[in-house]
Amino acid sequence: MLPTIAWKEGTIVMIDQRKLPAEEVYVTCRSYQDVAEAIEKMVIRGAPAIGVAAAYGLALGLWTLKQSEDRQAAFNRIFLRLEKTRPTAVNLFWALKRMKRVFEENMDISFERLKQRMLDEALSIEREDIETNKKIGIWGEGLIHDGQIILTHCNAGALATAGFGTALGVIRAAFSKGKKIRVFADETRPFLQGARLTCWELNRDGIPVVLITDNMAGYLMLKGEIDAVITGADRIAANGDTANKIGTYTVAVLAKEHNIPFYVAAPLSTVDFDKTDGSGIPIEEREPEEVRKIGGSCLTVPGIDVRNPAFDVTPARFITAIVTEKGVAYPPYKKNLRYS
Repeated sequence: MLPTIAWKEGTIVMIDQRKLPAEEVYVTCRSYQDVAEAIEKMVIRGAPAIGVAAAYGLALGLWTLKQSEDRQAAFNRIFLRLEKTRPTAVNLFWALKRMKRVFEENMDISFERLKQRMLDEALSIEREDIETNKKIGIWGEGLIHDGQIILTHCNAGALATAGFGTALGVIRAAFSKGKKIRVFADETRPFLQGARLTCWELNRDGIPVVLITDNMAGYLMLKGEIDAVITGADRIAANGDTANKIGTYTVAVLAKEHNIPFYVAAPLSTVDFDKTDGSGIPIEEREPEEVRKIGGSCLTVPGIDVRNPAFDVTPARFITAIVTEKGVAYPPYKKNLRYS
């Protein structure tokens, strides 16, 4: 289990995922503004991990508050700052709403007890996320068969969560059962989460992994070298439409064409039942320099126009099953996701 994020003596410490795999560097956040910037700049990323970070950010903001300050006004200020960090991953908003509910229920207790209560809730969100991921792994490993080659896109591992992972949690669970599996990891342009993070995690765990560029997946599927695809998710609509890292939709279409099962692994906190379908999911557009450059080196004409949507939406009809901590949901997702 990797140390993605932790509360340490009134600070929040998180591994800087921008530096991996070259360096294992930790960032210490001493204010909620530090946490907000860490989320925005992708020091920490992955929907469940962002949710945990947001919860800790709220707790930290109150922890450093002076007794004389207006706690309601301060809470609102902290909440709004964290809420604006990234728009697509629903776990962020889920965690903030959960923390808000606890704050409102404990407004009348002493300030010191309120701060401790908020921290306790953030700690609970972190612990629950790890346990949830392990349950996802238990349910999902039955979908993975001995000897299979699995393709994954982006990073849905311990680094994207509080620990263990969702899509990689399923892979870890299957591997721990003795199943002889191998993994193809898409590099996942432009931020290279697959190349930098997924390969790093799987290599540390001794799980056989092969890196491919994003545009190689179709060729390998045609050659019969991929048996299943499994990804994480940043937001799932009520009908099963799934937002995930850009390029996931392309992989899902290819999998459908080649009759390869396409699985999504995510906690129920990633399901946004208020969104009827994927058309209502906001898609974050990030800075053009992420596409123009890698590691500070320019890849193209400086200043060239760039589009950089961070996510795409895979329609439910391309998804074979969605694995949550409650079980494996099959279509129709509008009915079965609620009771998985």
